[in-house]
Order: sequence, then structure tokens, then C-alpha cells
Amino acid sequence: MALVLKCLEEGEESEKKRIPCPLDPKHTVFEDNLAKHLKKCNSKEKPKPIYYVKDINAGSGSEDETIEEITIAERSKEELDELIVKLKAALKGLNTKLVENTLSHSALHEPLNDPKNGDSAFKHLKQQASILGNMEVLELLSPNRCYIEFGAGKGKLSHWIHIALKAAKNVHFLLVERSSTRFKVDGKHKNADSTFDRLQVDIQHLDLRKVPLLREKGLPVIGVGKHLCGAATDLALRCLFEHNCSNEDDEPPTKRVKLQQNECADDDIKPVPLTEGREAGEKLIVSGLAIALCCHHRCDWRHYVGKEFFRQRGLGPEEFSAFQRMSSWATCGMRKFGSKTAEKPSEHKTDEEEEHEMSEEALPDTLNGLMSVEDREQIGRLCKRLIDHGRLHYLQQKGFETSLKYYTSRDVSLENVLLTAVPTADQNRDAS
Repeated sequence: MALVLKCLEEGEESEKKRIPCPLDPKHTVFEDNLAKHLKKCNSKEKPKPIYYVKDINAGSGSEDETIEEITIAERSKEELDELIVKLKAALKGLNTKLVENTLSHSALHEPLNDPKNGDSAFKHLKQQASILGNMEVLELLSPNRCYIEFGAGKGKLSHWIHIALKAAKNVHFLLVERSSTRFKVDGKHKNADSTFDRLQVDIQHLDLRKVPLLREKGLPVIGVGKHLCGAATDLALRCLFEHNCSNEDDEPPTKRVKLQQNECADDDIKPVPLTEGREAGEKLIVSGLAIALCCHHRCDWRHYVGKEFFRQRGLGPEEFSAFQRMSSWATCGMRKFGSKTAEKPSEHKTDEEEEHEMSEEALPDTLNGLMSVEDREQIGRLCKRLIDHGRLHYLQQKGFETSLKYYTSRDVSLENVLLTAVPTADQNRDAS
């Protein structure tokens, strides 16, 4: 009898009509159960957090000139030749030969010497160790700071910074990631003195001045990121500097930071924040950043912070669009190492995958065979450097001393450039 009833119920269900969910058509629901489903659907829009401000870091809409998207393959040989001439002219006088500065840090000594780690894990550890080593040289591993990891993923960079600063006082971490992430390392630090807060929000919509942790602690911030993809780097820079740098009527950032350090020089004295917390909307003090760059072919003119730099060189959105596409040539050598990873990019990649994409803009038929892989890679790297110099110019205008360095070798990662910034020497002299 029970079997008969079950069969009848299954028959009734099979006759019911399924329709796409109005909130997310990727899944379906029984039509007569729609109202109940909408109340609990995972795709239902959740209330926005207090720090969500739509497009706050996107760049001005009025600046967003309409760009006709033209692929490299659609351009003639003459057009490409002209673009390459413009590229080299724009780079004239700029340093495109970066210093190799592969370092390490004692915090990663044990895992770097653990034979249980495979080749892929070892490569990631070498990169993280070098980022920390470069930060240490720049005195960016300090007490009384809040580290903001943009594009945090599992949060491993913050994890190693925490390990490096275990003996330091008053260190906190803010992990920014727009998507939910599995196997996060945040849980390893639940009982730590440091605070690990995770914000699930797109950097484009993040107002740091309204983040409860930052308002409560009132600490200077240091921005970090490991392979912050394309436009995400520009969004992070806007997030840190567009609304948070001190204006001309304020004391220089380094002076205010130094005052706080002097107050906390004695390790036996509990560190006292510069302020007893911040009001919402009050500007933050940015005392440095270290970002490993990635995927310039995913940059976007609206978000790009180097527009002024481009315009000073007689360039605009059309040239930016072309150089952005041509920058993918810098990693076209990756094709030699296998094509399995050259698939549609995912938002999050495992440690067994590279954190950058292998998207290469094809050459026009007229240039096939006329431009070698080596020439293409060189042009691609020059495109990357031009885009990066726009970022340096932006940071320098904000009062920071900047650098671009190779922080690891190309056999570890083809995306091997680290962008760093610290307050300028002029500001340090003002603080003396």
C-alpha cells in the first residue's frame, strides 16, 4: 500500500510544471511552490551591509568614454605598427627594466622545507615568502596596524603575515573577497589575539570608512594582495586612496603614524590607538601597500587610476583598450606548458592552479609568422609596464614613494611583479 501511495505521489510530481526561478534562472522550481521557494531561495538578495556603497570605487561615470571594442585580430598591420610606435614613445624616459628582488621570510621557513608540499604548493609559498620579505625591507610588517587583503580568497597571505607578526601587538586583518570561499584559513586564528574579519563584497562597492573593525580600532591600514587581477588592483587603489587619504589641512600620514608608534614604544604598555575609534566617514591613514599584479588584459578604462598619466602622453581610452589587450602577449609563452589550464576563468582557483589566466589576443592573419613569440612577449610586457606606470603616477600624486620589482622568477610565476608604496621621504622629514 505504501509503495502504491509513493508511486502516486511521484506521478503527481512528474505532472507538475517546473519553471525557472525568477531570482536565478539557472535553477528551476515547481510552479505551485514558487511563493514558498522565493522566501528561502539562496539567490534572494540579502540586505546590504553598512559598508556597501554602490560604485563608490568604480570611477566617475562621466569619465567613462564609450570605447569601440576592437580585437587585435581585427586590426591591420599598419594599425598595430602605429600602436607599437605610440607604446614605445609613451614609455620613453620611463624605467621598464625592473630590479629582481626575490626575498624570503623566516615565517615560511618550515613549510618551504617541508617535503610533503608538492611543486604547486611550493611555488605559492615562495611567492608569499618573497612578498613578506619585501614588506619587511620596507618596514611594512609592524605592530599597531590593520592589514587589508584585497581579493583574499582563502586568506593565506594574511595568514602568513599573522605568523610573521605573532609577537607584535595590536595587529588586525580585514579580508575582502566578493565571493564565498571554501577552505578558508581564517578559522585557524579564532583564538588568536589578532582579529580576522572577512567582508564578502566587491571592492567596487566597499567604503572602508564605514567598516566596523576599522572604525573601532582606529589604526593605520596597509593594503596587500597576491595576484590582484586586472581592474581589481585599480579598484583597490581607489578604495584605499580616493576617499581615505588625508587632505592638505591634515597632518601628513607618516607624522600621525609616528606619533602613535612613539606612544606604544614600550612593549609593556598596552598600545593605544591614535583615536578611540572613528566616526563613520572619517578618513583612514594608509601607511603602505604591497600588491602582486596580475592579468592586465582584464583592466578597465573606467576603473583605471592612471588616466591622467595616459592623457599626459597623448593617449586615451582607445589606446588603453588596445594596450590592455596586447598585454596578454606577455604570457603567451604559457602555451608551451600545456593547454589544459587555458580554459574559461573561474572566480577562485585552487592552489594547484595559477592565479592568472592565459588569455591571449590572436594576431591578425597578416602578421602570423611575421612576429615571433619572443617579440610578442616583449611588446606584452611593455604594455603591462605602461599600465603599471600609470598606477605609480597615481600613487605618487597621493604622496607615496613607489616601486615595481620582480619578486619571484618567471619559472615560479609569469605574473611576477610586485607593486609597493610607502609614504614619501618628504613626509618623513615633516614628521621629524
